[in-house]
Amino acid sequence: MTSVLFQVNVDPADFAEEPPLSVRDTSPPITNLRAVAILDAAEAEFSVHGFDGVTLRTIAQRAGVDVALPHYYFTSKDKLFVKVFERRAKELNAWREAALNDALEAAHPRAPTVEAIVRAYLEPLLKGAHLADPGWKNYYALIAYVNNTPGWGGRLMATHFDPLIRKFLDALRLAMPGMQEQDLFWGYHCLSGALTLAFAQTGRIDELSSGLVRSRDLDEACEHMARFMTGGFETSRRGAPAARAKPASAKLATRKAAKPARQKSTA
Repeated sequence: MTSVLFQVNVDPADFAEEPPLSVRDTSPPITNLRAVAILDAAEAEFSVHGFDGVTLRTIAQRAGVDVALPHYYFTSKDKLFVKVFERRAKELNAWREAALNDALEAAHPRAPTVEAIVRAYLEPLLKGAHLADPGWKNYYALIAYVNNTPGWGGRLMATHFDPLIRKFLDALRLAMPGMQEQDLFWGYHCLSGALTLAFAQTGRIDELSSGLVRSRDLDEACEHMARFMTGGFETSRRGAPAARAKPASAKLATRKAAKPARQKSTA
């Protein structure tokens, strides 16, 4: 397979010139109290049972509303599921976009470090007061479910998160010029997968470590993931042909440095 290298033509200033993605979505938030109660109930049910394991009747009962209201406000279970997913996505995107822009501005005119970009991706989600809200735990579990479900994952993740993810990929291009395209996308795949598993908080790592590590400790997970993923990206970058190959002038300089100097005759 032919290796493809990125042509780095992204400038940090380009990010500042674009309007934030968070302001491009002009859909008004849902404020009706009964509709919000339905969204909260649906979020909790979908996060545990998935799409197929939930009925509108079950959601209505959990929300404490008439069984006809979920259909009245949202038309169908499919549309309710989409509304639940997109409700918090805009907020998450705003947090991460602000963190990415801060990293770019702090490094300007240089490129940001890989670690700064990875932390901008992870920290707004895995650290903060919002984690004390049970609704966010439900939403994170829902993201884990969607991201691992064919059909829903390709559709919802692409619609609500890919535009911002592409900005993160552009930032990584700045930080790692010459990295192979395949390595960048597989690296992001690993990063996204680790984040999704952290969101799920399944308790698997609790059992595996006999309680030494707990899946609910998202702050700790963030620190370990940030270092691990940064190392992974940088290792892939160093392994790229463009990074391994030395320019002819550099090779010549190396040979000259290694060759002992001749002693001039004083006779």
